[in-house]
Amino acid sequence: MTKNNSLTYADAGVDIDAGNTLVEQIKPAAKSTNRPGVMDSLGGFGAMFDLKAAGFKDPILVSATDGVGTKLRIAIDTQNLDTVGIDLVAMCVNDLICQGAIPLFFLDYFATGKLEVNEASKVINGIAEGCRQANTALVGGETAEMPGMYDGKDFDLAGFAVGAMERGETLPRNVSNGDVLIGMPSSGIHSNGYSLVRKIVENSGHSWNDDCPFGEGSLAEHLLEPTKIYVKSAVSALKTGKLKALAHITGGGLTENLPRALPEGLGANINLDAWDRLPIFNWLIEQADLKMSEALKTFNCGIGMIAICSSDDLIDVISALKNSDCSPTIIGEITNGTGVSYSGKL
Repeated sequence: MTKNNSLTYADAGVDIDAGNTLVEQIKPAAKSTNRPGVMDSLGGFGAMFDLKAAGFKDPILVSATDGVGTKLRIAIDTQNLDTVGIDLVAMCVNDLICQGAIPLFFLDYFATGKLEVNEASKVINGIAEGCRQANTALVGGETAEMPGMYDGKDFDLAGFAVGAMERGETLPRNVSNGDVLIGMPSSGIHSNGYSLVRKIVENSGHSWNDDCPFGEGSLAEHLLEPTKIYVKSAVSALKTGKLKALAHITGGGLTENLPRALPEGLGANINLDAWDRLPIFNWLIEQADLKMSEALKTFNCGIGMIAICSSDDLIDVISALKNSDCSPTIIGEITNGTGVSYSGKL
């Protein structure tokens, strides 16, 4: 009778040492995101945050969670991993700010079959960059190595953001007929509609690393352009006290997302001639022969966030929204009725 050889967790495919190495590598990135209110560093069983130290007197907490979707497939296939972390943060914090909440801290969940420290570090450094753009602290997360669950270099990402606002300052508020829609340009597709994008690219005969047919660089570089983070512009507009609503244009496009910021009985009209579409949208629409209605409920079509204010407050709100990365423009108005109607051509 022979004794079985001793097994370790590493023999089963989980490398605890690699996880510890990753934590040490990302500590400087996490530290660079610190903001008032953060009470401890990475490594504990939980993260503490002091709302009073962050400047709140009577706060309401608001939370959001999201992922990057099948945009990850392109990042993994091309091993361009530096910016999907920005997408992850953006999808969460851009939602929070639409409630009127200032994003305060963020946690991530990174799951993979085999932890490759350098690749994971690229992703998490991207998350830290997104947090810096949003003035949000990266206070912790979970790296899960799960052999047998993910093939090869595959991984998945999820993010969790928590923000706060003073009681009574929730958005949307007091939206009325005749109010103005202010569009904030997107940086590209952002992080929605990629199952359709991947199908369009497949049908076009292009591969990710082909020269881009509508711009410089590779096709993948354009498809992986990170989601724009609107938090700093939106916080400036909130401080005017004149912002009535914000709508983050994500899955469902302009058609489905703007009504989420409107009270019952009100709709909106958007002038499609009010902004220049990015070439990437024109190419996708042409390649798939997309109907206008399909494009408008799938993609942001060049507008990543919409702000709403009265016409009397327009100058103040636009001035607050403007910064080096954001050039807001009037794209329509609130109307009586329901849903979103369009004028002009896509």
